[in-house]
Amino acid sequence: MLKDRRKSVIFQPYRFSIAPMMDWTDRHCRVLHRTLTSRALLYTEMLTTGAVLHGDRERLLAYDPVEHPVALQLGGSEPADLAEAARIGEAEGYDEINLNVGCPSDRVQSGRFGACLMREPELVAECMAAIGAAVKVPATVKCRIGVDEQDPEESLFRLVDLCAAAGVRRFVVHARKAWLKGLSPKENRDVPPLDYPLVWRLKAERPALTIVINGGIGSLDEAERHLPHVDGVMLGRAAYHTPDLLGQADARIFGEAGTVTPFEAVERYRPYVARELAKGTHLAAMTRHMLGLFHGVPGARAWRRILTVEGVKAGAGLEVIDRALAEVSGLQEQGLARGLEAGEAA
Repeated sequence: MLKDRRKSVIFQPYRFSIAPMMDWTDRHCRVLHRTLTSRALLYTEMLTTGAVLHGDRERLLAYDPVEHPVALQLGGSEPADLAEAARIGEAEGYDEINLNVGCPSDRVQSGRFGACLMREPELVAECMAAIGAAVKVPATVKCRIGVDEQDPEESLFRLVDLCAAAGVRRFVVHARKAWLKGLSPKENRDVPPLDYPLVWRLKAERPALTIVINGGIGSLDEAERHLPHVDGVMLGRAAYHTPDLLGQADARIFGEAGTVTPFEAVERYRPYVARELAKGTHLAAMTRHMLGLFHGVPGARAWRRILTVEGVKAGAGLEVIDRALAEVSGLQEQGLARGLEAGEAA
């Protein structure tokens, strides 16, 4: 079944993808997102080579077959270690191996990987050559446009050109610099100015490469505005905090028929939650990713409150989700009834 699912992925999933986000895009989150979009490319949280090579692989690399297409993002700077971690990821069935050259956290810098590697494009190319030689699935790079005092026009194009010479065909570019000193990881997601035209130019001047743009894109409307200029769009926080927008992605981005409502997503997620509960997974580990599903609609606050307060209690089960869903349904029905009454009165 897994093999059949991977062979059926003949579209271009990178056209719309959901960013790897530490502490957010775990396996439970990815399954929820897959209930909303069957087409989008999903990414794991970044895993260091040390964790993959020496950690609990069964736990760290676990995913549900429904997640395909799903990419494994690695963090590291030792070519041999990255090659071995990539082999392991491919053997586990991941559809892509991605190297993180964009994370700006202090912990990542001290380990000589992430955004600080923008200063060592030759090393990045060496790492990508090693990964590419080790696996048959695509080996890709996610990077910034530069760091600190670098000139983005020079740093971005040099990194891309060296990696392309090493065999990389696809790049995900966060259209911001990273300031490694003076800004926190959170500030690095907001403070450095976005330079979308530079990423568009990269695609225009390197047409043979697949360029995916990332950074500050908050809606499908914005995603669609980028697609004439690049090959794909990656959403991060918007996809996580307002996941209901993913229910329209297959129709709007991939031309599929139909959309998925938050109510339908909950119904699709329930069997997974039930299976995980039976394995001993805590309900809150799964429901924490659902908090934004009904963002902006009547009952959203009650939905969040019930999942947050009740979901963490010992023994919490599907009844918590059902109670929260009933609250949303009730408030929406009330709102619809009031609207009908107002219309009749008019």
